[in-house]
Amino acid sequence: MGLKLGCIADDFTGATDLANNLVRAGMRVVQTIGVSASPLPPHCDAVVIALKTRTIPPAEAVAQSLAALRWLQAQGVEQVYFKYCSTFDSWYEGEVRGNIGPVTEALMDAMGCDFTIATPAFPDNQRTVFKGHLFVGDVLLSDSGMKDHPLTPMNDANLVTVMQAQCQRRVGLVDYRVMSQGEAAIRSRFDQLRNDGVAVAVLDALARRDAPGVLLAFAELAQADIVVEAAPAALRASARGVSLEAGVDARAARRRGEADGDQDDRQRSSRGDEDGRDEHGSDLSR
Repeated sequence: MGLKLGCIADDFTGATDLANNLVRAGMRVVQTIGVSASPLPPHCDAVVIALKTRTIPPAEAVAQSLAALRWLQAQGVEQVYFKYCSTFDSWYEGEVRGNIGPVTEALMDAMGCDFTIATPAFPDNQRTVFKGHLFVGDVLLSDSGMKDHPLTPMNDANLVTVMQAQCQRRVGLVDYRVMSQGEAAIRSRFDQLRNDGVAVAVLDALARRDAPGVLLAFAELAQADIVVEAAPAALRASARGVSLEAGVDARAARRRGEADGDQDDRQRSSRGDEDGRDEHGSDLSR
């Protein structure tokens, strides 16, 4: 059996947090520092590749992420998850507004994907998305301590505009009203966005109760190619048997013969941290 889930994380802390959530959901997980040069152990369900791309220019982030994707494809991965920060921050300078969008689009191109979803919401850690705007606790991201982050300050809480500034493809929104109405409404909104030429859909999520709506969105995309970053509560639920989100459904890519090997670096097994904290709980104090 092939690898169920391959995760490409933009930093080590986020990778460890994701591995922890997957282990808590009952998956057998290996975390690597960079792309591994060693074979995977038997009976591995998921691999989390920890890169250090959050604070580097887009071209470098894209190159490293695609190398990780090729390695995962060579392992026969079924789905690929792009893990970024729940505060949606990444390197930018001048007219280049970040690398989350460029990496997302590079993965979409590599997988032949025309539509994906994105949500950094993590209500358990007070990261929520309302009308496309990211809140940290009760304040907008742009009013939080992240506005003064020394490396990746965030001065705009509107994830649709932030992502659009980083993407060539159009970005749209599936808001809380649609998410609360369930599968049919989500599917209808996806169809509408696709018809409008939207390729990346930001999802609202206000509380843990919204996880089923997020999961329905993932299930709707199960036969598509790529989904980007999910609420960890929803990811844990999906790992228990609902369609695994967050990244790329690589089965279609394997059928197209795109799998390609690229192996180097170090590997370590991870059974997850016991404290259950998300990396993003410490982001505002960095």
